Amino acid sequence: MSLASIPEIAALESGGEGVRLPPGDTAPLTPRVRALLDTADMRRLARVSQLGLVGLVYPGAVHSRLEHSLGVYRLAIEFLRRLKDDSQFATAVGPDDASAFIAAALVHDIGHWPFCHPIEDMGLAEIPRHESLVEGILASGPVADVLDSSWGIPPQRIASLITGAATDPAGRILHSLLSGPIDVDKMDYLARDSLHAGVPYGRNFDQPRLLASLCLDERGEALAITDKGRTAAELMVFARYVMFSEVYWHHAVRSATGMLQRAVWLVRAAVDPAAVVRTDDPGFTAWLAAVAEGTPAAPLVAGLFGPRRQLFKRAASFDALRQPEVHAALAGRRYDDMVAVSSRLAARLSPHIGRAIDPHLLLVDAPPVEREVEFRLQVRERPDRGNAAAPRWRRLEDVSPVVRSLAHEQFDNLVKRVRIFAEPDVAAAIAHCDGLEAMLVEAAHGD
Repeated sequence: MSLASIPEIAALESGGEGVRLPPGDTAPLTPRVRALLDTADMRRLARVSQLGLVGLVYPGAVHSRLEHSLGVYRLAIEFLRRLKDDSQFATAVGPDDASAFIAAALVHDIGHWPFCHPIEDMGLAEIPRHESLVEGILASGPVADVLDSSWGIPPQRIASLITGAATDPAGRILHSLLSGPIDVDKMDYLARDSLHAGVPYGRNFDQPRLLASLCLDERGEALAITDKGRTAAELMVFARYVMFSEVYWHHAVRSATGMLQRAVWLVRAAVDPAAVVRTDDPGFTAWLAAVAEGTPAAPLVAGLFGPRRQLFKRAASFDALRQPEVHAALAGRRYDDMVAVSSRLAARLSPHIGRAIDPHLLLVDAPPVEREVEFRLQVRERPDRGNAAAPRWRRLEDVSPVVRSLAHEQFDNLVKRVRIFAEPDVAAAIAHCDGLEAMLVEAAHGD
C-alpha cells in the first residue's frame, strides 16, 4: 500500500464524508477515525477547554481540545500529502508508520486535563505532567482496543510518537512532525486560538506556502523547509510571539493564572492526582470550589469560577530591559519560592499603604522559564541557477535576524514580565507606593 492509498489521505483527496471545523475546513471521517472519536477518553476532550482561563478575557476562546485535536489530525494528513513525494521521507516512512502518525495526531492531547499547563508550571510533586499520562491511557482500555482492532497498530507505538520515545528513523521523523519548530500541533493551535479569540495575530502566516516547502533535514532525520518557505516560517515565529504577548500572556490572563495557581497551592493537600487528571472542566471547577470552601482559596476560586468574574488587578509590571534587577531576581524561580516572596512583600507593603495585606491574596507572577519561542529549523538553500553544487543547509536563525530578535531579545526581555497582582483596591494602593521596586528585590532575596 502506498501513502496515497491510506484511507484518511484518500478520503481527504476525494472529498468524502467528514466533519466541518472552523473556519471552514473538513476533517475526513473514516470508520477507524470514528471509532477513536467515540471512545470516552476522546469525548472527554470535548469538555476540556483548549485555552482554559483565556476565555475569561477573550469570550470567544472557549473551543475544546477535541476541536483542536481534529484540526491537528487534518493537518497531519496535509503534511503526509506534501511529504509523500519526498524521496527521503518515502524511503523512511511506510504506510503503517504514516497511519500511526495520523492516529497519534488525533489522540496527541489525550493526556490533557483542565488548566493543566498553568498548574504544571507550578512544579508540584503531587501533580504529574500531562505528557507522562499518555502511555498509561494508551496502555489499556477503549482507545488501546480501537488502535489494536481498527487500526492494527500497537498502542505503545502511538505513545512513542507522541512522547518522543521512538528511536527508529521513521519514529524520530514523525515525532518531529508532531513536536518540533514547525509541527501539526503549533500550526493548528496558533490559527485556531487566534480565530476563536477574535484576533488576527495567529493567522498571519502563509500556511499553504509553509506546507509546500516541507522537506526533511540534511541528515533525513527531522522536518525542515526549503528556502521558499523561509518568509512563511518567519511569519509563523512572529505569529507565535504576538499570540504569547497579546493572548496567552495578556496581563489579565496572567492575573487569572496567578489566582488559579495560588488556589491550587492552598488546597494542594486535598489533590487526588488520579482523579484530577481524568476529569473535565465542570468536574475540576466543582472539585476546586468544594475543597476551597472555608479556606483562604475560596475568594480566589469564586473570582474565577463564581457567578461574577472578579479578577485581581495589575499593581506593577517589570521587564528585563527597564527593570533588570527585578527581572533577574525573580525569573525562573520555583513556585514555592514565589509564594514566599509574595508573603515577604505583603509584610513590607502593609505599613506603606496603611492596611494589612493578606499574603494569600498578593500574587507575584513570573512566567516560567521553559515557555519559549525557540525556532531551531534547518533551511535548504538552492544553489544558484546553473550551479551543480549540492544544496546548502543553514539554520533559520542564522539567515533570519527577525527570528533571532523575536525568539530572544523581544520574547525574553519584553514578553516574559514579572507582575504584581492584588484585589482592585489593594492594587491601586500598591501602584502608588514609593520604593516598590526596591521592596520587591529585597523580598526576592529574603532580606
